[in-house]
Amino acid sequence: MDNNLFTIKDLENLSGIKAHTIRIWEQRYTFLKPSRTTTNIRYYTNEELKIILNVSLLNKYGFKVSHINKLSDAEVQEKILTLNQTEAQQERLVNELIQHMIEIKLDKFEAILDTSIMLRGVDKTINQLVFPFLEKIGFLWLTNHVNPAQEHLVTNIIRQKIIIGIEKAPAIATSDKSIILFLPEGEHHELGLLFMHFMLKSKGIKVIYMGSAVPIKDVKYLVEKLNPTYLYTHLTVVGRNFNFEKFLANLYEAVPNIPLVVSGYLASSYSKTVPPNTQLKNTLKSVTDFISTI
Repeated sequence: MDNNLFTIKDLENLSGIKAHTIRIWEQRYTFLKPSRTTTNIRYYTNEELKIILNVSLLNKYGFKVSHINKLSDAEVQEKILTLNQTEAQQERLVNELIQHMIEIKLDKFEAILDTSIMLRGVDKTINQLVFPFLEKIGFLWLTNHVNPAQEHLVTNIIRQKIIIGIEKAPAIATSDKSIILFLPEGEHHELGLLFMHFMLKSKGIKVIYMGSAVPIKDVKYLVEKLNPTYLYTHLTVVGRNFNFEKFLANLYEAVPNIPLVVSGYLASSYSKTVPPNTQLKNTLKSVTDFISTI
């Protein structure tokens, strides 16, 4: 399937509207008209993605779908801009980031982040816009429904903003706790890990940042030298040969006495028993709760 053609599952993940509800809306209303493959599978364009994001946002904040269906595109945009709840405004901006990424409108993408940083600061921008954006589009990278060029362009913009936040955070740790941040071999998506670096440094916790594609033997070497309080990794999309269960077992064997915390898409979708001293964090709240306990 073309990178920018989406399945009904993509729409469900991006909008929060269940696939069966989307099918019902297609039968009852006129705003969604999916095309079908030769094998009769629905697929949706950029424009239909924008429509479902707009409809789900308005519906979530009090508008009936039957009413939205009668509105013109201009009227839908007007209604969205009148939503004054803080959460609605944040969700609108996240939806716009998704659309600008797909349409490769990088100036508009960056302008949203810059305006937010100016109004709210780096901390709130990362928490309220960047992380929800990454959570929503992470699975598109897994399913290859975003072109790698689009992914690289937007992640580099976000990377720059997070690094600015890290540099502005207090330079001197106020806690006696320390944490090693790393990504295993096969994982190169650093944004989630950089976000954790920012969050931890902002809380005065000492961070040892190893970066991406780190062999377990190198993690073991640093653990033996520095004796950190925790190890932390954030798994988004790893190589095809990556075995999460084996990774957890091998790391535990190498450094059994240091607690490991894992967040990211793989952590949220993993259902097997994990080794002792291992914690999986599957939501932003669980991550921030963990940080508050360090």
